[in-house]
Amino acid sequence: MENSKMNIGLVVSEFNMDITLQMLEVAKAHADFLKVKIASIIFVPGAYDMPLAIKKLLEREDIHGVATLGCVIKGETKHDEVVVTHVARKITDLSLQFDKPVSLGIMGPGLTHAHAKARIEKYAKSSIETVVKLLQRLY
Repeated sequence: MENSKMNIGLVVSEFNMDITLQMLEVAKAHADFLKVKIASIIFVPGAYDMPLAIKKLLEREDIHGVATLGCVIKGETKHDEVVVTHVARKITDLSLQFDKPVSLGIMGPGLTHAHAKARIEKYAKSSIETVVKLLQRLY
């Protein structure tokens, strides 16, 4: 599939918004650079809430794939591990169920705020590029 014909959805976590809003700006700029249209952006409260929004986007015929942007920072418990593990699994399940690529642009687990800030550009660009590369190579 040609980049100019790609419509992708974007699901963005509001939790750790100081990080995810920066990721969003990088992702939008990178999509423009790659000549890919972001056809829809859905904000969700946290990374754990992403699967339903991803599913709604994948149900749309005009959406060819979905990129995700999230940040799960380590706290005093293993909550971050639980969240990222379950979301990653569900994202994979949805991608296979709908036969459309969904990228894992969620930072964590075991991440500090400083580590997250340092990885904003890498994760945001990678999330967009993963969807684009899969669409180019598979469709």
